[in-house]
Amino acid sequence: MAEATWHVLGAGAIGCLFADYLVRGNCEVTLIERAGKTPGPILLESACAETATSANPGARGAAHAPLRALGARTGVPKDSGPITHLLITTKAYDVLTAMASIAPRLGNTVALLMVNGLGLAESLSQTYPQLSVFYGTTTEGAYRRNRRHVVHAGRGETRIGAAHAAEPPPWFGQWSRSVPRCLWDADIDTALWAKLAVNCVINPLTAVHGCRNGALAERPELAARVAQLCREVSQVSYAAGYTGTAQAIDAMVARVIQATAANRSSMLQDVQAGRPTEIEYITGYLLQVAAAHGVPAVHNRQIMQEVERLAP
Repeated sequence: MAEATWHVLGAGAIGCLFADYLVRGNCEVTLIERAGKTPGPILLESACAETATSANPGARGAAHAPLRALGARTGVPKDSGPITHLLITTKAYDVLTAMASIAPRLGNTVALLMVNGLGLAESLSQTYPQLSVFYGTTTEGAYRRNRRHVVHAGRGETRIGAAHAAEPPPWFGQWSRSVPRCLWDADIDTALWAKLAVNCVINPLTAVHGCRNGALAERPELAARVAQLCREVSQVSYAAGYTGTAQAIDAMVARVIQATAANRSSMLQDVQAGRPTEIEYITGYLLQVAAAHGVPAVHNRQIMQEVERLAP
């Protein structure tokens, strides 16, 4: 059986990182750029003790074939046919717009959704019922130095799964051989909820207070807010059936704060860059679940309103 060709929708830091992993695993990959953006080479620099690689075969450290970048609306004829396997790594609020730009190319497409927050899968399935939607979550770290330069800042673990598939599909073999520490998770919902729970605490607080993650443990007034949010996230998690997260949320958050003390959260970066935030899909989703179970979450609602006031 021929191996899948992957398209990556969302050529940001994480999208480029996974595209690079797949290319190095001898997979065929195409980056789909934003409409109107000029395709070009992407340099991927490693800051985690491995040789730098590049999508430009003539650049320093190049170790594999080039990625092909193209515009979603202005693709070239050789890459204008159906998309069979799609990795989605856009900002959460951009997913539906980005998908609309390639809608004519979607059929019975495998769509691997790897974005912050929850709630998008339902919208995707309603808009594109022909899709086979899978979910991914990762602790890999990457950021853009500039538009054509991505830094791989830290290795992590990647989990992939789907509610409709207890066993991994054939295409997962490409991921397991190409991406380090990539696991099939038959209980992906629990992994996604755990990530959401931690993000509900760290991301909005750092965005509102304009601080790096470590300050949440160093400054007493911020540590108190961390405790308040954790307490509510635990209550919502218990109500929704995520007992493991409910019991461990304080330790989970403390561990992430310590491990990423020098980092600026993605939400803080969005605020500082004058971009919209993903608060609707992070704290907003938690509040939807809280309301469905009759759990008051006043501190989470308050922090969401504070983030919304920062919006451009």
